[in-house]
Amino acid sequence: MTTELFLRYLHFISIFAIVGSLVSEHMLLQKQLTRSAIAKIARVDAVYGLAAITLLSAGLTLWLGEFGKPAVFYTKNWIFHTKLTLFVLIGLLSIYPTIFFIKNSKGNPDEIVTIPKSVFMMIRLELLLLFIIPMLAGLMSRGVGFFGN
Repeated sequence: MTTELFLRYLHFISIFAIVGSLVSEHMLLQKQLTRSAIAKIARVDAVYGLAAITLLSAGLTLWLGEFGKPAVFYTKNWIFHTKLTLFVLIGLLSIYPTIFFIKNSKGNPDEIVTIPKSVFMMIRLELLLLFIIPMLAGLMSRGVGFFGN
């Protein structure tokens, strides 16, 4: 019970950290930024990455560790697999902005860098997909999507 509660709490807090850091990245982005501003965004992006790893670790432990609901509840639910697919897709979409932030945070801190539109679009797409996941979680918690016996 205590381990399950801790894992669910960690999973939940990680979701908040992911949303907060991704929204922060989006709000901090401008068409042109100094390298020092990009370095700040890179630090926010590091929080995002750490929260994603924590979320995935806690989620997989809840799924495969037999805490709470049995693993079959998740394994035989197409909504769960959709959630997991969206999470992986969001992770893949985050690679390009992360690499851009890391590469462009180095050098003269006062130098101005133009941010490509693709970075804006990737982050916006990540946010869009991210906001679908809680709806799927709500459906799944009600047993929708379960195709087992």
